[in-house]
Amino acid sequence: MVLSQKGSVSWCSPGAVITELSLQQESFNEGIDKMQTWNIGEAKITKVVEMEQMWPGSAVIPDANSAAVLEHDWILGPFADRENGRIRLSFHAFCIEIGDEKIVVDTCAGNDKARPNFDALSNLDTDFMQKMTEAGFGPDDVTAVICTHLHVDHVGWNTRLLNGVWQPTFPKARYLFGETEWAHWRVEPQVYGDVVGDSIQPCIDAGLAELVQSDMQLNDAIWLEPTPGHTPGHHSVCISSGGEDAIITGDLCHHPIQFELPHWSSEPDVDKPAAITMRRRFAERYCDDHTLILGTHFGGPSCGYLRPLGNSWWLDSKGFADLDDNLPNG
Repeated sequence: MVLSQKGSVSWCSPGAVITELSLQQESFNEGIDKMQTWNIGEAKITKVVEMEQMWPGSAVIPDANSAAVLEHDWILGPFADRENGRIRLSFHAFCIEIGDEKIVVDTCAGNDKARPNFDALSNLDTDFMQKMTEAGFGPDDVTAVICTHLHVDHVGWNTRLLNGVWQPTFPKARYLFGETEWAHWRVEPQVYGDVVGDSIQPCIDAGLAELVQSDMQLNDAIWLEPTPGHTPGHHSVCISSGGEDAIITGDLCHHPIQFELPHWSSEPDVDKPAAITMRRRFAERYCDDHTLILGTHFGGPSCGYLRPLGNSWWLDSKGFADLDDNLPNG
């Protein structure tokens, strides 16, 4: 379904075995952050970071206070500070190149956008689009944008401010919005400013938006998997090529600690019981030794394999690079 009509909108808070997997580190230009890339068969996935910081865990996951975080040794270092228990939180896009397609999964927070009640994302001025261009995902390069859901920090670079008007950042791309997700958020009150008006509606008005089902198959290698709970129409993104597999979580969980403790809810989870159930189902399914988990908000290596831990799970990031261990506090 292609969206073409302007409407009243609003916002509220928030398999096969891998035979070879290579993590490459590249520095595209002096002053440009090194970027992590993964090869999944013929698909190349690049992580482009908008920002990464050390946050008090309880700001996102109420149960994740410093003392509680420090009790879990496996997350200390790659995913949390060993000394103070702050968690590493990243805002980044996963950019997928396969064949002639260049697909961006989630577009972070964006520049120049007023975000009341979320100072960390308000009126940003980052070099994210410079990084995107250096990575080969400039405005005219991208063929599709997938939003795992429509929260403020996943739609921001859908648009940019040009001559005082919000315009689609990627004018040659299809913007794929979940139909269930759109139906929910268009009628909810806003607390973070006009998120739909500045980051979604311009894509609709330009005729670039499509409403899709959360099990949509984009091509032979990429499809969506429904993972509702965090939001009603949330989906994750599966990549399978050449006998290798990966999945991009979206906000199924904000931090790897939630695989060990799936009952630790994220504050912005819309349906917390459903989100807890979905985290358990996800971990049970993908604790398989061959599916690479790519976390949309996971800092540091941002990836790993799910391993069993008693009646729960942990994320094994051993062997994957951590390109920035000197981070500001959020």
